[in-house]
Amino acid sequence: MEDHTFYLNRCLELAQIAAGEGESAVGCVIVKDGIIIGEGTEQSRRLKDVTRHAEVVAVLDAVHTHGADLCEGATLYSNVEPCILCSYVIRHYMIAHVVFSNYCGELGGTAQPFNVLTTDVIKKWGSVPLVEVLPGNK
Repeated sequence: MEDHTFYLNRCLELAQIAAGEGESAVGCVIVKDGIIIGEGTEQSRRLKDVTRHAEVVAVLDAVHTHGADLCEGATLYSNVEPCILCSYVIRHYMIAHVVFSNYCGELGGTAQPFNVLTTDVIKKWGSVPLVEVLPGNK
């Protein structure tokens, strides 16, 4: 069993790095078999690219370093709920488990009516990932 606190604390370390660079304080790690295979910090402002959210950067890190297949069945940790954009990426790469500590509001991937992260309507994506919210890690 993975130690959620360890990985969420790593997200917080990455979030502090992002904040120090003038970004939103969001950090993300992708874990497979107890090993971090991808990490990301928010980079949208610095790169002038709205798609460079911490979760997307972490998934791209994992995909480019280890291949897309390794993401399937992995766990994604973030200190903030993945948004609709990030949720699409998570579902596309068949990440099986998502753990976060703070909801992000109406743009969150679990928020109705655009609950991209938790919908079972899109059959092509297969199983809905297990989603856990562990408050307290701000």
